Amino acid sequence: MRAVIQRVVNASVKIGGNLKGAIGDGLLALLAIEEADSDQDIEWLSGKIVRLRIFDDEGGVMNRSVLDTGGGILLISQFTLYASTRKGNRPSYSRSAGPEAARPVYLRFMERLSGHLGKPVQSGEFGANMQVTLTNDGPVTIIMDSKARE
Repeated sequence: MRAVIQRVVNASVKIGGNLKGAIGDGLLALLAIEEADSDQDIEWLSGKIVRLRIFDDEGGVMNRSVLDTGGGILLISQFTLYASTRKGNRPSYSRSAGPEAARPVYLRFMERLSGHLGKPVQSGEFGANMQVTLTNDGPVTIIMDSKARE
């Protein structure tokens, strides 16, 4: 699994012009799934995201997690995070799991992320054409990979 995590002041997702999910302060998480992803990847990455200390404490040091701040999480599926641009100018997405394999993993990930957070996670719709709006705070953007454990 690969994720891009952004600390946000607010974030929302619309599908067909209709608001699907929105948060105030918290994290926008873009998530890509590959065929080899397992429950261990789900557990490691979902736990790491909610415990990631990228929010400022009283001293202005990034020392607090979304759990500590009570913020929300907006989760968006994004298979393009596994794009390969090695050959030519048209990216290859062959590392991304196909929709039939990725959808159940995405749903399990969202459920586990909500469990770690202790409240529902907002989300887009798997496989939909979505319009995501965010105000990145900092900006703070972190890339994580469950296979590299970083």
